[in-house]
Amino acid sequence: MFGYVTINKPEMKFKEYDLYRSYYCGLCKAMGKRHGNLCRLSLSYDINFLVLLLTSLYEPESYVTKEKCIIHPFNKQNIRSNEFTDYGADVNLMLAYSKFEDDWNDEKKLKAKILMALLKGKNSKTIKSYEEKMQVITDNLRKLSEYEKANETNIDYVAGAFGNILSEIYVYKNDEWEADLRRMGFYLGKFIYIMDAYEDIEEDIKKGNYNPLKNIFYEEDFENKCYNMLTMMMAECTKSFERLPIVENVQILRNILYAGVWVKYTQISRDRLKSSKNGGQHD
Repeated sequence: MFGYVTINKPEMKFKEYDLYRSYYCGLCKAMGKRHGNLCRLSLSYDINFLVLLLTSLYEPESYVTKEKCIIHPFNKQNIRSNEFTDYGADVNLMLAYSKFEDDWNDEKKLKAKILMALLKGKNSKTIKSYEEKMQVITDNLRKLSEYEKANETNIDYVAGAFGNILSEIYVYKNDEWEADLRRMGFYLGKFIYIMDAYEDIEEDIKKGNYNPLKNIFYEEDFENKCYNMLTMMMAECTKSFERLPIVENVQILRNILYAGVWVKYTQISRDRLKSSKNGGQHD
């Protein structure tokens, strides 16, 4: 995952941040317990948001403990867990394994092959519980690979494939909230993909890697086009979010959706503008 779906910490209350961190620690703990410590290396803020979202919507019974860990060996941390931290751990594993598999098939990255081998057994067991979701992930990663090989420049097609992946994993069960969760995941997935392409565009051009934004990068309104695309994706995402009957943790979720997702964008665009003024862009 990409790590764009995170908080805007300066705009959060201390107690909100502590609560957010407790879910993050709970997800990390669940990943280690269910899939081994190696899986923790793929821990994602994006999936922590999903855990918090589903927890806030369905309001399951949660358990809070205080524990030390490798990252915090001296001070005990609040660990908050429920059925959705387990679900998040499983989803994180499937996405990480699929990404490693994709990296190996497309670029023959040795690191990806090694990580695949180490996680294969864990992933095989997990897939049995989520066969339909895993099929959607696999099919759309294959579609992304085909788009890359064809050098597809229609960002809507390409980002849509990743949107399909998040659309599927955002649906925990088939109920009255499925449509909005699915739509929310779809547009957030498109936002993540476009953000990743936006961040990597210069490096991808330099290295000759695929990036669907290459054909518009040298246009004068490149920044405005990207910003407008990203804004449209989040507008659709938040429209679905606001239809969900969420009360618990709603301020944290809104912090992420209305401010946190833009933290990385602001940093990237500011650095790019500074580089441009110094004559460093479009070398």
